[in-house]
Amino acid sequence: MPEARFGGRKGTVQRLREDPDLVVVRTRSQRSLREGPVPGAEVRVIQNLDLVASFPEAGVEVYRRPERAKRSASEVRTALRNSEDVRFAGRGLVDETSGEPVVYTENLFVKFNDDLDQADCERILSDYGLVIKRAMTYATNTYFVSAPEGAGQTVFETADKLLQRTEVELCHPELIQRSRTRAIFPHQWHLKRMTIAGLDIDASANVEAAQALSLGEGAIVAVLDDGFDLGHPEFASAGKIVAPRDFAPGMIDDDPAPGPGQHHGTACAGVACADGRDGASGVAPGSRLMPIRMPTGLGSLLEADAFKWAADHGADVISCSWGPVDGEWWNPDDPTHQQLVPIPDSTRLAIDYATTMGRAGKGCLVFFAAGNGNESVEFDGYASYARVIAVAACNDRGRRSVYSDFGDAVFCAFPSNDAAWPEQGHPAPLTNGIWTTDRRGQAGYNNGSPTKGDAAGNYTNSFGGTSSACPGAAGVVALIIARNPALRAHEVKDILRRACVRIDPQSGQYNPEGRSPFYGYGRLDARKAVELAVPAEPRESVVVARVFDEPIIDLRASQVQIVVGETAVVEDIRVDVEIAHTWIGDLVVTLNPPPGMGIAPITLHDRASGSGRDLKRSYDVNSVPGLAGCRGKSPRGPWTLVVEDKAAEDVGKIRGLTLELRLQPGGRSSAVAQVAGRRTRRRPAPADAAV
Repeated sequence: MPEARFGGRKGTVQRLREDPDLVVVRTRSQRSLREGPVPGAEVRVIQNLDLVASFPEAGVEVYRRPERAKRSASEVRTALRNSEDVRFAGRGLVDETSGEPVVYTENLFVKFNDDLDQADCERILSDYGLVIKRAMTYATNTYFVSAPEGAGQTVFETADKLLQRTEVELCHPELIQRSRTRAIFPHQWHLKRMTIAGLDIDASANVEAAQALSLGEGAIVAVLDDGFDLGHPEFASAGKIVAPRDFAPGMIDDDPAPGPGQHHGTACAGVACADGRDGASGVAPGSRLMPIRMPTGLGSLLEADAFKWAADHGADVISCSWGPVDGEWWNPDDPTHQQLVPIPDSTRLAIDYATTMGRAGKGCLVFFAAGNGNESVEFDGYASYARVIAVAACNDRGRRSVYSDFGDAVFCAFPSNDAAWPEQGHPAPLTNGIWTTDRRGQAGYNNGSPTKGDAAGNYTNSFGGTSSACPGAAGVVALIIARNPALRAHEVKDILRRACVRIDPQSGQYNPEGRSPFYGYGRLDARKAVELAVPAEPRESVVVARVFDEPIIDLRASQVQIVVGETAVVEDIRVDVEIAHTWIGDLVVTLNPPPGMGIAPITLHDRASGSGRDLKRSYDVNSVPGLAGCRGKSPRGPWTLVVEDKAAEDVGKIRGLTLELRLQPGGRSSAVAQVAGRRTRRRPAPADAAV
């Protein structure tokens, strides 16, 4: 078995083996056998072979004989040797561990000890029949040499013999392997426009263009699913995995490896953030993966624990491609179509925690697959929850995937697979589906069949459903946050909304606000999203604050007021409330904006936290969506905070109220904000100001 030793006699060994189905061809002209204005006659010999690697710097191509080929690999090699331009046609070597093709060039790298004379170095090389091609200038007594043409695999023996000599410090054959740059691979039509089987597929999320601006570096994508094959080469880059966790009942640990039949999580993780180094790129290949295994049934308390774990360990976005059982999408009479499955309070509160406290208070983005039952998403208490983003699926024609759930809760769509439904006039898809990572070998969706992905079984070509759409959209968030980490969750969500492209306008049923029950605001355009994430110019803000000592009386409403004199339009708002009280579970706290804004009272606190003492908290549009109604309006006038004590016995006081208003540029009519007779000057707010 050939082997090379790197690092000297006690260094690392790379062991190789022959693969009888590989054909390695080295041409004298260093041209490709298949390319060029006029391909050579060799094309007829290799036309049924699959090109698996190309090394133009060595004039080498590596082909694999597929099972369908009539000629044996040996017959192909013999036929190629009859070509005048073919210098070598032989068996191929692969790495013993990875199976990756490795090409040797009959050249060797040799370093002698520093104290050896140059003449002695050259004599030893000559004794082994080696010719010096170049003396290396970056290290003493270091040479790049060639063995006689036709030496073949004897270069491995020569290197080993040289390395055993006391005068030689380092020696190994020149081995060339495929470089692992991040790339979008054939069949990944959801990432860029491409031609598959002669068909032009132009229904992507424009991800390739987005990756020119952001790869997601530094962002962390948490995927909550059934398990993850973390030994997969697409998750092997340095620092890729962060805070892995398994929430299996009775065996909670840091190993989220999948159990039998659990392939889903590996595929989802690949869609979001596969490295793109071997066979599949995720939407955000530079981002890090937080794999969280949740093999429990829906509604388990461990489900809530998983969200808290993600938020506490740095997740920026959380992807959940699971939920209640779907109805049969082709059967409108399936009784599960009308079955409401509410979100448990434990999970709901954990999601609230993640969306408000995650990302150091900027809020995690939580995504859920809309569902695959061709039914209303409103019956899914998870995907329809107001604090999550529900993702629908659209197909390779830029229309709704036949199974995708629909409804008011759908926020956006992302490309996925589809199925034919002739009875409804729904055509068959143009592609198999989404190409992504699979559990290695025979354990996953692809058991090692090229028709299902790749021959090694590391990739599947037919992943899909809203299960695939959800991590795709989550990957877009990773691209956004890497571009501008200062963005708060509601700002990211607004970027997503503005980055959606309206598709299928004839059948999409878009309302006047531009929202469709099938696609939400449309199909995500990743490039547009990343462009919108560029940090904005600094905005001026006004801070209006007042300290109070207003008693809170049992079974009554107490109120305080501050006045804003600013007429500039509000871009964003934060409200800070300070209340001293012995039982805040008795309290309902409401903010009444000025009447001129035309906004209904906004509830900030509604008898939450039970027997907790004192309420000192900040509220923004992420934690209180009702505050978003203040955007685009002048804040001028009185703002009233109303505190109702709904039970007897416990007492307290309103201590303080602060408004921080980020203002849109232009249109200001006053230089200061009036605060109950006192004035505070506006100050410029940085782009990442908490609001």
